[in-house]
Amino acid sequence: MSTNFDAYEVVIGLEVHAQLLTRTKLFCGDSAAFGGNPNTQVSPVTLGLPGALPKLNKTAVEFAIKMGLACHSEIERNNYFARKNYFYPDLPKGYQISQHTTPICKGGFVHIRTAGGEKDIQLNRIHLEEDAGKSLHDVDPANTSVDYNRAGVPLIEIVTEPDLRSSDEAYAYLTELRKIVRFLGICDGNMEEGSMRCDANISIRPKGVTTLGTKVEVKNLNSIRNVKKAIEFETKRMIVLAGEGKAIQQETRSFDAADGTTFSLRTKEEANDYRYFADPDLPPFHVSDAFLEEVRSSLPALPEELITRYIRELQLPEYDARVICDDKETVDYFERLVKETVHYKAAANWLQGPVWSARNEEGFTLKDFPVQPARLARLIQLVEEGRLSFSIASSRIFPVMLKDTTGDPLDIAITLNLLQSSDTSEIAAWVEQALARMPDKVTEYRKGKKGLIGLFVGEVKRLSKGKADPRLTNQLLLEKLEN
Repeated sequence: MSTNFDAYEVVIGLEVHAQLLTRTKLFCGDSAAFGGNPNTQVSPVTLGLPGALPKLNKTAVEFAIKMGLACHSEIERNNYFARKNYFYPDLPKGYQISQHTTPICKGGFVHIRTAGGEKDIQLNRIHLEEDAGKSLHDVDPANTSVDYNRAGVPLIEIVTEPDLRSSDEAYAYLTELRKIVRFLGICDGNMEEGSMRCDANISIRPKGVTTLGTKVEVKNLNSIRNVKKAIEFETKRMIVLAGEGKAIQQETRSFDAADGTTFSLRTKEEANDYRYFADPDLPPFHVSDAFLEEVRSSLPALPEELITRYIRELQLPEYDARVICDDKETVDYFERLVKETVHYKAAANWLQGPVWSARNEEGFTLKDFPVQPARLARLIQLVEEGRLSFSIASSRIFPVMLKDTTGDPLDIAITLNLLQSSDTSEIAAWVEQALARMPDKVTEYRKGKKGLIGLFVGEVKRLSKGKADPRLTNQLLLEKLEN
């Protein structure tokens, strides 16, 4: 009997751990930098030694509040930390310090766009907690090695309601979430390095049913694409089980990226297995009106706000505005560029064309891009003034500017003899030559084949080596051909 996949809908909730870009750990001064030699960024607090007392990192609190404000959450003013008593082999204290009954951010939403439309994904909470260390299984063939450098690094956990209904929505949500943390500057969003990790809670139910089905959690997904694949596999697996009349087990599973399947790790624990209680070594903390306002005033412009501004103030098409706002580095470069030129659409075209091509081909980042915005603006101005064609500017001048990081585009154009000619007599001579070489085509044009104008323009361009002003070329060609 074939399975009727259309009879069911999937219900998804996501838990995302975002590692905060603080200089030090959540409860001590150990470095939180990524990539240090194993067990070199530890202290008595990280190791949980007797008598070592934690102290809260104020910047981590600020970053958590920033995320909450960006996600339209309510900020909890009175907070405390709890001990989550659960065995982590790579967390030396034997418990994790987290927030339990008082998450610093309550509710909120993240707005997403998919092919199916727009939607606000509702959040349950955003809370602060410390990260665990890392167990390494490929260092020693006979033993598991433990690196405690990551233990104690500050995290925010962003928990949605069971509000997503497809792998596409999950993909869009995570893409938007990563964009937000990067624009805020609180997390680099690098899932491959583990600084942003996702657990997916997945269940199915017959369409029309409102109660939730048995939940399966897929842990530690390390890319947005893998989250999408894991959800798709689990959805099919559970629907097949339901269609066969088999029970779905509440369990924790992992994802095998090699073959796109999930496999069982353990039966899912209940919340009371964690035995939460208030941490006796950390006093409660209060978020004052002044501190909250200070954080609020420091928020940068976020993508949706920028998109609206680019459309209204710079008259950019929505497509261009959204493409630019997909990436914080691109926005930063574009913001500097439009301070140097009023040709905003041309600036967007250059950014999405030659600049991105060079970045991809040469491996540049926009932070260290060799053509700084002020120089690119001067090149754009030469094109807008008609002194260079876009083709010549992008194919001949721009490559030189990538290698010569100080050369002025006008000087380069003069040196290479590439400035467009606006001399009417000179262009008229090229027009005469072009028409004289194709008398049969001239006859055809005059009999009605007006599409041949492009052929004549191309010939003038070839004769002038790209230096003839296109506007004047067209004008002079029409004068000759129509008379």
